[in-house]
Amino acid sequence: MIRTLTLWLIWLGFIVYVLFFAPPLPADAFQPIQALLAGQIPSINPVLLSMFSLVGIWLLIYSSLIFPDGRMQSLPAWLFMLGSVATGVIALIPYLALRQPNQEFSGDQDLGLAIFDSRATGVILTISAIALVLFAGLWGDWAGFVQAFLTNRFVHGMSIAFVLFCVLFPYPTLLQDDMARRGLTPNSQLFWLIAWVPLFGPLAYLCLRPSLLAFRFRNS
Repeated sequence: MIRTLTLWLIWLGFIVYVLFFAPPLPADAFQPIQALLAGQIPSINPVLLSMFSLVGIWLLIYSSLIFPDGRMQSLPAWLFMLGSVATGVIALIPYLALRQPNQEFSGDQDLGLAIFDSRATGVILTISAIALVLFAGLWGDWAGFVQAFLTNRFVHGMSIAFVLFCVLFPYPTLLQDDMARRGLTPNSQLFWLIAWVPLFGPLAYLCLRPSLLAFRFRNS
């Protein structure tokens, strides 16, 4: 009950803050996205481009846990993740709040689950994240990013959403349940290592976790 209530309060607080307390939305707020779609990558601050792309990587990290978890839930996991593509944490948090703790997995893996369960997916995401962090760190205009954060509601909300992705990953039972499905011990030293290393802890977990089917076959 406390876990669910806390998630709903975070969800409501984020929406209220972005709508009423965040900086205003300037007329050219979506210019970076328009430039990206137009292929004008050099005109975009590398920090903004990297942040936007890392939010997408976070969604794929969550998808790698949520789609196997959704097999055992009454909730349509795909619907929440589809909504997250457009709204980020606004659609993700309700799934985390509404899902029930479950450490089982049954049925066959379809192609989608096999992709999200693959260690290769974790490796690709990790390499991409490292490249994006280096891109922002070496070539980014951090003063420009700070200015955008203070004056642009879109950048402001996206940055807070990125932090929420980091904070919420170990908080609900989603990670613990995924570990248990694979024969790992929830709340072990491995769990806390994953929990306390933002972004790259979860990515390392995707690279190293045993597959669902391997654990099932070992115990069958």
